[in-house]
Amino acid sequence: MNFKRKLLILFLTLIILPLNTFAYSKYLVPGGENLGINIHSNGVLVVGFYETSNPKTSLQIGDLITSINDKDISSINDMLKLINTNEEKIDLVIGYKRNGVEQTTTLNLVKDSSGVFKTGLYVKDSVTGIGTLTFIDPSTNKYGALGHAITDSKSNIKFEIKDGKIFKADVISVDKSRDGEPGEKNAKFYFDTTYGTIDQNEDTGIYGTYSDDYNSKNLVEVGGLDEIKVGSAIIRTTLENNKVEDFNIEILSVDKESDTKNILFKITDNNLLEKTGGIVKGMSGSPIIQNNKIIGAVTHTVISDNTKGYGISIIKMLESIE
Repeated sequence: MNFKRKLLILFLTLIILPLNTFAYSKYLVPGGENLGINIHSNGVLVVGFYETSNPKTSLQIGDLITSINDKDISSINDMLKLINTNEEKIDLVIGYKRNGVEQTTTLNLVKDSSGVFKTGLYVKDSVTGIGTLTFIDPSTNKYGALGHAITDSKSNIKFEIKDGKIFKADVISVDKSRDGEPGEKNAKFYFDTTYGTIDQNEDTGIYGTYSDDYNSKNLVEVGGLDEIKVGSAIIRTTLENNKVEDFNIEILSVDKESDTKNILFKITDNNLLEKTGGIVKGMSGSPIIQNNKIIGAVTHTVISDNTKGYGISIIKMLESIE
């Protein structure tokens, strides 16, 4: 009986203990480096329409086309091949996703004066841009960046990714934020210098495996939501080439209930304000550090005052990694 009881206790212990352990390290390598970002969608995203002699369609901006005539597609090239090999050259059966729900419709092709068949659709299957590395977990080589999802600029729909990569991108200039209009970093891309994969595109950021060299001894402790305090902190980002610098900020408030906007802060560093005028595009993902702990990442600017911005808790990002 005692032996059976010991086995039962051991079995319960084996089940319960993993629920109380973290899936990420207590210490991370902080980022701040500029990243080039390229992703391919798992389908073809409808981003607009142009006039044809028969422009009517039930497709909408933001729909993700996944098949044509019951054949799966994942790129614009796939789409064009199926259109060009369609014998009837009139009606296509379109499989698509809208808000995650699979649906079907028909699309009428229209022949223009030169004999080319037109769909009436503007579509996209990839996105390229820049952002900032937030952290690398040295125990897994998993990284997090951006602090928000990659979306299509017209539809604001989150990309359902097939694959992607992060790569070298040196900052060559910065357009300053002015009068409530956010500026942006301008970068030179080095597509062949790959830093890692992009495996997830979540509301909390992008994630994947980091494959380039990094200093695994440059560690900073993870700070939880309860440890974030109103007061001074720093953000770590890049404004020239790939030189990472620290800049002073003041945390104004903490929202523990928000999914993505946990930290409201104001830039207090005159050097940063002189160079950027406030938060600029491409700064998303810049790690926020307070009391020698990494607590979050820059995500958004306050449009009415670009010297203020929002940040997401680092815990929210770490919990998103699959």
